[in-house]
Amino acid sequence: MVSRVRRFNRTVTQRVGALQDRYLGTARPLGEARVLWEIGREGRDVRSLRAELGLDSGYLSRLLRSLEAAGLITVETTEADRRVRIARLTVSGAAEWQALDERSDEVAEVLLKPLNPKQQARLVAAMSEVELLLRTGTIELVDTDPAHPDARRCISSYYAEINARFDAGFDATQANPIGDDEVRAPAGLFVVARLGEEPVGCGSVKFHGEICEVKRVWVADAVRGMGLGRRLLGELEKRAVDHGSRFLRLDTNKALTEAIALYRSSGFTEVPAYNTEAYAHHWFEKDLTAPNAASNTLTP
Repeated sequence: MVSRVRRFNRTVTQRVGALQDRYLGTARPLGEARVLWEIGREGRDVRSLRAELGLDSGYLSRLLRSLEAAGLITVETTEADRRVRIARLTVSGAAEWQALDERSDEVAEVLLKPLNPKQQARLVAAMSEVELLLRTGTIELVDTDPAHPDARRCISSYYAEINARFDAGFDATQANPIGDDEVRAPAGLFVVARLGEEPVGCGSVKFHGEICEVKRVWVADAVRGMGLGRRLLGELEKRAVDHGSRFLRLDTNKALTEAIALYRSSGFTEVPAYNTEAYAHHWFEKDLTAPNAASNTLTP
């Protein structure tokens, strides 16, 4: 498998011109060209640029300085926060960005032109699948305080989604309350899934001795299909096991059919209601001491 991946990488780098010191016929190597393109017409926060491209801060600084020296960008701090640096294109930079954008289209057309329509469709579908899987591998699960803005953003998105999906909508004041202290160590934990600096999912667990309870598992639409829901559930289960719990419980609404299917396929079984949650129609439990219990959840 490693050999196949390496061969794929060699083919792609050659075909897209990554080996050339002047990428797509510009005066820049690939690294500078990519940074210029990502800055774009609207400009970019240097911190978000570094996170999205996964670049070392020193290397990105060298790329930015080179682009500045060429008169293609400016990098300035904001008046509101001197710690925030924004990179913007100059007039010359915007012209080179436009040329880069057009030449990138031309390269894509060159890749597609020799193929018949059926082959073109296969190639594009395969590229989409590869991109999806590569992006999946970059998502990180990070322990986060439930009062952190990223956690709040996830919960707000979660509430908005279930309000749209539940038959009678959702009113947080009518649901069983979950205080921050209940999902904050040592009483529990809150996990945020991040794609770069973007929060794209969350999940939490409340520790109750031998029994733990999963709450607020949510995945953003943008990353659906990446197996993130199962991964979040698996992480919460692992942490429950580490805590010494024997059982994991959760409740859910009948409208969340995908979640119900996930829980059942992850080894949860339906049990009688164990709480008075107004929005719950199903209650599930998993025996964490059962053979292969963890593997059922952790399978991608």
